[in-house]
Amino acid sequence: MLQPKQKITVYIFCIATIIDLISIATNSQLLHYMVKPLLMPALMVLLWLTVSKVPNKSLLLTGLFFSWLGDILLLFENRHTLFFILGLISFLTTHIFYIIYFLKIRPKQTSLFKKYRFLPALVAMYGITLTWQLFPHLGNLKIPVVVYAAVICCMLLCSMHIYNRVNNNAAICYITGALAFVISDSLLAVNKFYTALPYSGLLIMLTYCAAQYFIVQGYIQHKT
Repeated sequence: MLQPKQKITVYIFCIATIIDLISIATNSQLLHYMVKPLLMPALMVLLWLTVSKVPNKSLLLTGLFFSWLGDILLLFENRHTLFFILGLISFLTTHIFYIIYFLKIRPKQTSLFKKYRFLPALVAMYGITLTWQLFPHLGNLKIPVVVYAAVICCMLLCSMHIYNRVNNNAAICYITGALAFVISDSLLAVNKFYTALPYSGLLIMLTYCAAQYFIVQGYIQHKT
């Protein structure tokens, strides 16, 4: 059960997300510039307000901070390629902190991979196929994008690894968030490097906000 201050923070995040989606749909750049930087701080406050015995909250907070930094940098990606590269590095750092957080969960239950051994191969196949399709179009960004794809697939695998190792509500939130992150980044990559997608801005932002929210909710629902 969320406390009153947490509920207020959730409302703020949801309202900011809706406004940002409206700004994208109406091509209101000024509104987008004003609202997007508020999204991750709202989730950081929500996480900070969460009183829990689950350790390593600071890892998730740090990941959210680098996501916020990436959000700011990508606002200016059209001005110079450097902003996109720095944004990529920021989100790469986010995924690394999320990976560390997931790997530090070490209860006695067996990994989901013990039962479904095909899952790692399935995720790897997806990452390789997507990268293979994008590779001829990446120009000087070939190595950064390949590294990023490997790391985000690893993050998804880590969320699957702990699926049976935490309570059900937390497990569903963690893996939903990780999967939504992969979808969001995949849409962004395809739209930027391969072909323009209809409603790409809306879909990328919607899945991105959902990803971060569900990962935070995973921590909130996580029981020791």
